[in-house]
Amino acid sequence: MTSTRESGFSRRALLGGAGAGLAVGATGGALARAAAVPGAPSGPPALGAAEVDHQGPHQAGILQPQQARAQLAAFDLAPDAGLGGLRALLQQWSRTIARLTSGEPATSHENQIALDAGPSSLTVTVGFGATLFDKAGLADRRPPALTPLPDFPLDAIDRARSDGDLWVQIGADDALVAFHALRVLQQQAAPAASVRWQMAGFARTPGATARPMTGRNLMGQVDGTNNPEPTDPDFAARIFATGPDWMAGGSYAVLRRIRMLLDDWENLPTDRQERFIGRRKSDGSPLSGGTESTPVDLAKQNPDGTLAIPADAHVRVAAPAANGGAAMLRRGFSYADGVLADGSPDAGLLFVAFQADPARGFVPVQQKLARGDGLSRFLRHEASGLYAVPPGVRDGAGYLGQALLEG
Repeated sequence: MTSTRESGFSRRALLGGAGAGLAVGATGGALARAAAVPGAPSGPPALGAAEVDHQGPHQAGILQPQQARAQLAAFDLAPDAGLGGLRALLQQWSRTIARLTSGEPATSHENQIALDAGPSSLTVTVGFGATLFDKAGLADRRPPALTPLPDFPLDAIDRARSDGDLWVQIGADDALVAFHALRVLQQQAAPAASVRWQMAGFARTPGATARPMTGRNLMGQVDGTNNPEPTDPDFAARIFATGPDWMAGGSYAVLRRIRMLLDDWENLPTDRQERFIGRRKSDGSPLSGGTESTPVDLAKQNPDGTLAIPADAHVRVAAPAANGGAAMLRRGFSYADGVLADGSPDAGLLFVAFQADPARGFVPVQQKLARGDGLSRFLRHEASGLYAVPPGVRDGAGYLGQALLEG
């Protein structure tokens, strides 16, 4: 749910549905409508006033529209924390998430970084890494789908910036609100858990374009056109887990930090870039014709008999039809962390994708991309993680992961 906290607007405004195109840079899909209030001004609420309900069958931060800012982090459980320490931490985090997403200050470790800001569509999503289960004495409850990702060709994974026992995805439309939430959670985690790695990302700010539209990544390409939509008949089956019991309604999140070789990419003429992607750079329309929303015609040929969508084009290699129907809900963010020693930009994509089963979603698609995607020569996968994201908290009762820890 989305609601406002400013005078002249109701406390709650209903979210009209979770949107499509939730890939990096994408902000489109969901439409907020304010509840009728006598004498209230018309129009949307102020950007900072938007509030996302943290409660529900799924954690917030999966179906909601893309926010402008993100903080991602992983934590490692202290050796002596055990099940009791993990339970106390998740209970505290759940209470804190409820307050911060409502625009209220934290009850402990409140640093006032965002004291004068509204909730700004803040969401906090928590996941469990495979290593958590052994450390908490829950090895027999680790779901089979939480198997470490295989090594893919061309991977250059830095394990110090990968994996982790606990994973947190924080999104907000204000950078201070996002950082404030992360800092509070970091402080509250001690001494039970410490930060393993931290990354910051960004996407287009809502309202920055004249009309809602699919966003672009740092390569300048429209990114997120073919994301699964909640209106798809098989959406829930592809995105949300049905078991084990404690994971029902949850999902699995794959994280990949993907550096883009922007200097090499930007030296290519636009038509070559388009052939690597399989879409027009100007509007995202497929090279097989039509508009952005036109289905890609993988069989279409040019007058000279060549494929309109080249054999190694990204959209062909990644197409669900070419991967046994595999699909995932992408919700990543761009990042830019200065320059490397050789002067090239340390920038790219914090790829985040939710799915019901990584073995049927991310893994087969990435295996195929690593072998046959022409775009891969301009990408470096430098960090990786897989996390079980438990279902949400309902009606203010309980805490995140309770069914796992107390089931």
